[in-house]
Amino acid sequence: MAMPGMIDSTMHMTGVLSLPMSREGSGTSWLPDASPMMANHFAAGAWDFMFHYRAFVYYDRQNDADPSRRGDDQIGSVNWAMLMAGHDLWSGRLQLRAMMSAEPWTVGAAGYPLLLQSGESYHGRPLHDRQHPHDLFMELAAIYSHALGQNLAFQAYLAPVGEPATGPVAFPHRPSASGDPFAPLGHHWQDATHISYGVVTAGLFSRSWKLETSIFNGREPDQDRTNFDYKGRSLDSYSARFTANPDRTWSLSASYAYFKSPEALDPGLSEQRISASALNTRSIWTSGEWASALIYGANRFQHTDSWSNSLLFESNLAVDAWNSVFGRIEYVAKSAADLDITDRPPEARFDVGSIAFGYIREIARYPGGSLGAGGRYAIDLVPRSLAPLYGSRTPTGFSVYLRFRPRALRSAGTSRMADSPNGTGPAR
Repeated sequence: MAMPGMIDSTMHMTGVLSLPMSREGSGTSWLPDASPMMANHFAAGAWDFMFHYRAFVYYDRQNDADPSRRGDDQIGSVNWAMLMAGHDLWSGRLQLRAMMSAEPWTVGAAGYPLLLQSGESYHGRPLHDRQHPHDLFMELAAIYSHALGQNLAFQAYLAPVGEPATGPVAFPHRPSASGDPFAPLGHHWQDATHISYGVVTAGLFSRSWKLETSIFNGREPDQDRTNFDYKGRSLDSYSARFTANPDRTWSLSASYAYFKSPEALDPGLSEQRISASALNTRSIWTSGEWASALIYGANRFQHTDSWSNSLLFESNLAVDAWNSVFGRIEYVAKSAADLDITDRPPEARFDVGSIAFGYIREIARYPGGSLGAGGRYAIDLVPRSLAPLYGSRTPTGFSVYLRFRPRALRSAGTSRMADSPNGTGPAR
């Protein structure tokens, strides 16, 4: 009989080709096999269920909350919850997913304050220095995988709401970002398409690589975060991604995507995106875990010859079962249109960046999960020409928050126990 906190050996902790479920990222993307599985598991008949969630309740203060310097403050919550159901079907494996967020109410349509952030729109103007909320429906998808041989399999992904095969694992699901409640400044250069209203993906994969392609709806979600954004749209965009997992600790990917008319404010403009990423997760010390990501993303809009580049490095170090530190360094080339700077040509570019770091301490447990308390501090970097708008070339922001999440399951083929908050130490 399984001990409390351990995974029963009858569970479906591996998929087609005996790949560990810990490899599954957002959409059809891959994580390193050594990634923790933060979830609650239960079974009903022939179905296996996983319940994933993450919620941060925060106070966020940017640039002394001074609107004249594009600052603001807010109390709110960024959050998501996913239910996954798996069942053997036709000698393959069917997985159903439903992921939702309460951010339309806990953050609001105008988003949360975040200096130098950009993307999407609100009341007919580009959102700037704020991060838009997630939609109520983040993913509604079916995935079917079927082996074609001992080391080759096929996968199909059908999603009324889902993620096409482009970019790395989306930031809410990366272990390297697990302690940071806020989106990267390069989100719309790297992984913004994790909510698309209509996605079809097909791929081939082995135990060490995956090649896939998608057709999808390329329009960004609108400011009504509770509806389905299908009106007047079709599967008009496409992407391709190659991923390699050479061992348990690494996942490497590269992708290309074409977006037909992504922005509602400029419907005649289409966009291309390229990305490359390297994700790493490994055990460290007696009960620690270290997850890192290096991500490059670039956009090129129709009728332009140059790419707008971004680069991110982020890392989360669980020192032990109770204490974690994290950091993120970013560079992004943003346009005057991105930052809603009206006295410059829309295509004018500004090199901006950010250095963020923080700490989380697990302070309590509840059945199946844990509560942590933490803080984040960021120093943003702007060129001299933008200093008058932000009051400085190094404006700052900070937040304090509580984090709710499940404890980690033990993935197949590992010896780790699952009963610590980080899934990295023995039960206490």
